[in-house]
Amino acid sequence: MDYQRITLLCGHYGSGKTNIAVNMALELRSRYERVAVADLDIVNPYFRTKDSAEDFTRAGIRLIVSDYANTNLDIPALPQDMYALVDDRELHCIVDVGGDDRGAYALGRLSPAIREENRYDMLLVVNRFRPLTPDADSVLEVMREIETAASLPFTGIVNNSNLGPETTPEDVLSSLPFAREISEKSGLPVVLTCAEERVAEALKGKIDNLFPMHLQKKPV
Repeated sequence: MDYQRITLLCGHYGSGKTNIAVNMALELRSRYERVAVADLDIVNPYFRTKDSAEDFTRAGIRLIVSDYANTNLDIPALPQDMYALVDDRELHCIVDVGGDDRGAYALGRLSPAIREENRYDMLLVVNRFRPLTPDADSVLEVMREIETAASLPFTGIVNNSNLGPETTPEDVLSSLPFAREISEKSGLPVVLTCAEERVAEALKGKIDNLFPMHLQKKPV
């Protein structure tokens, strides 16, 4: 994938944005010296990107996250450090925007500067197997809500259809028509199809723009 300076990942709750953000940040670090991953889900107190903090430290990746991450405090505050995403134009950033339009409202505070620089991609992460987005029209409804809240248009789609550890290569292949329908109705390209490394190995040569992922460790 050709990354812009800022890559924003948005989508419905449970679509898998955080795992994608972690894997993208680690890949990006192999290309650029200064990389950050940021979590904009300021409403949810359990910031899952923080679960990979040790991995980021070892890789030399900056983690930008609320001081209240992984606590039981639910305080919707945007950390001052978050403004580095737009103030430091030498920093390459992966941003986990959060579920639905809630995190997108926080993104709206940064969107004027993001639009002005115009070096961003905003990717809609979709998962065919999530019960609240079972068809293309329901996904497009979520997409429009996020675009309105963020004051930014989407630029592409990431197909992250999976059933967790039970996912098979056939499950991923069966999701391709779903992703294509969303693409046709929205006019946005499908830029990646994600799969856990074991599944991705079995899909080599069968799917364009396949993105193998090492799944994030769950906290103990």
